[in-house]
Amino acid sequence: MPALIRSEADNLFGISLKRLVQSADILLAICGQAASELSILLVSDQAIQALNQRYRQKDKPTNVLSFPMRESNDIDDTSIPLGDIVISADTAAREAKRDKTTVQERVTRLLVHGLVHLLGFDHERSDRDHAIMTDKEKELCRQHKQYKGRKQMSQLAINVDHVATLRQARGITEPDPVLAAGICELAGAHGIVVHLREDRRHIQDRDVYLLRQTVKSKLNLEMGAAPEIIGIALDIKPDMITLVPEKRQELTTEGGLNVSRQQKKIAGVIKQMSKADIPVSLFIDPDPRQVKASLEVGATFVEIHTGRYCDAVSEEAADKEFDLVASAAEMAYGLGLKVNAGHGLNYLTTARVAALDTIEELSIGHAIMARALFVGLDQAVREMRAIVINAAR
Repeated sequence: MPALIRSEADNLFGISLKRLVQSADILLAICGQAASELSILLVSDQAIQALNQRYRQKDKPTNVLSFPMRESNDIDDTSIPLGDIVISADTAAREAKRDKTTVQERVTRLLVHGLVHLLGFDHERSDRDHAIMTDKEKELCRQHKQYKGRKQMSQLAINVDHVATLRQARGITEPDPVLAAGICELAGAHGIVVHLREDRRHIQDRDVYLLRQTVKSKLNLEMGAAPEIIGIALDIKPDMITLVPEKRQELTTEGGLNVSRQQKKIAGVIKQMSKADIPVSLFIDPDPRQVKASLEVGATFVEIHTGRYCDAVSEEAADKEFDLVASAAEMAYGLGLKVNAGHGLNYLTTARVAALDTIEELSIGHAIMARALFVGLDQAVREMRAIVINAAR
């Protein structure tokens, strides 16, 4: 039977209960306990401290407690519930920050630890038992990742807008973003991104029409919800569009769409694109309200704005912004949305985002084009792709 889960925590820190119970079911199956009942409870530090004091005589919070229902000789009797696992969301969030991982990953790791205890292992009995239990946890984590079919590495989509920016600065015909897109694909890019703005400051109509004919991977057309641009999108039929906010005075896109305040308008564009079988992504800030609104208007994807994370001037600020990105991606994934991420990602900030197993695709432009000035476009793309591949490992 499926694992049972509930939360009494004051703050879930973006933990997806749906994903956690899925992980629990997978772990039970791996352990040959698929028919067993397992209860999982998420609580605050205060609540777990009270339990720790009552049952272990330790008056302090801990990360996870296990309460087995079976005796050692009944460990395989699935008619008896396996037991209860209590996890402190507060402690898990602190440990995730310490380990530079997501809260979801840390809670899943604590779930593994608690489950191994319920199966009769105890690291506190002796050094030998500690080593045996540690090995068991590592093996379960490995099998869990393999069993759940962790997605392939994040795909790398290259934005070639800045090639067009350089061309438009002289008002001539080169460098050509269409040629640049071909080089990017040959170097391993999984997609090409262009933003056709109303003011045509870089990408031109000619570019998107030629790219539609020449891109072999996937063409993602970024655009505002202007009628003229909508008409072009419906005409060329890109593999997907990404709706972004657009201001004439901005140098680049400054923030995410306020989907919650424009639901009717955005839903109308999505309806038009759906009739043409064009998937729609919404470029949003890492905000739970925008994630929920994106689901409500019928988006297929969301692209999480990573700009504030990339622009953070201190490690503490970067950690805080990364947590927001990770939590928003986790929430969107849990709701059934496909998740991309982008804006400001460079050769130092990309790996951490690429390591998130909720992220399907990364959209990167400026950093790659800047790097290409020194090493060439082919090499710049290959270097970024290597970062993405290594992060997935």
